[in-house]
Amino acid sequence: MISSFVSDGRRPSPPHSSVDDTPVSHLHLKERSSIPSFLRHTGAFAITRVESSSGLADPITKVSSVPALLVSVSIKPVAIGDFHMWLDDKLVPTSYRPPFRSAVLDCDAQPRCLPGSAFDYVLFHVPRKGLDDIAADLAVGPVDTFRVSFQEEDLVLSQLTKSILPFIGRQQWLGPLTMDHLGLIIGAHLLQKYAGQRTLPTLSVGGLGPWQKRRATELLSENLDGRVRLSQLAQECGLSVSHFARSFKASFGVSTHRWLVQLRIERSQDLLTRTRGSLADIAEEVGFSDQAAFTRTFHQIMGVSPGRWRRDHQRKESRVTVGVG
Repeated sequence: MISSFVSDGRRPSPPHSSVDDTPVSHLHLKERSSIPSFLRHTGAFAITRVESSSGLADPITKVSSVPALLVSVSIKPVAIGDFHMWLDDKLVPTSYRPPFRSAVLDCDAQPRCLPGSAFDYVLFHVPRKGLDDIAADLAVGPVDTFRVSFQEEDLVLSQLTKSILPFIGRQQWLGPLTMDHLGLIIGAHLLQKYAGQRTLPTLSVGGLGPWQKRRATELLSENLDGRVRLSQLAQECGLSVSHFARSFKASFGVSTHRWLVQLRIERSQDLLTRTRGSLADIAEEVGFSDQAAFTRTFHQIMGVSPGRWRRDHQRKESRVTVGVG
């Protein structure tokens, strides 16, 4: 989830980040109330959908345990007078906000807001360290100040939000690798659009060396469920995160997440052929959260369900056996 939401403005102590953190959450407030003050979150890139059918009774202040940007994308329109925002304790003029408009704010300004009616927002917590790392890899240097933005029509942020919106809050939907890649995409976009880097340099990036390819694929194969961080893979290969991500794609033609999904499907095909295991058992063995996720992904890649694929393969094998006999 995103940085802590508190009523007294105190900053929480930063907890450790690991693959066991929950970086994607859906907080649905059923009644008119403040967001509970006991929520505490990590200093990592995170996504939170905050939704209420009636609005808040009191203003809330968004603070972060680390220097970070807060990117907010509205899902519902916001009428004039139904939303109030303060930065550094100064009231910010607001107006009608159409759906899927975005705001980019610095958490150091401790943005405080009061939605007076029903609202629905997706919030991206983007640590500055990650932005500095991307900037260093692109040879543009660290960025001191990002442009504050309200009610921006940002097609990149709106399309990204629309693509992930149906899945926010689903158990185990976004694994660490997917989140890491999404963080890189948003980070590069923020650098280009909100830090004055209108045209990021095009770097000539070679692929991974033989030993790096071997080590990266070994780690991915050992973690079929995707519970490995991009930073771990990069460290094992002696590269920064964004440099590793670009080099891996140059070597394999796909991202680490996509490569891992393809490997899962290949492993599942082998199990569907060699064993009588149930689809649920095979889904678990190759790293999917459940049978539904396995079936959905298998169909997307292979064009048929795993059950249909198994039956078709068995019929082909039977015909070959009869022909040989």
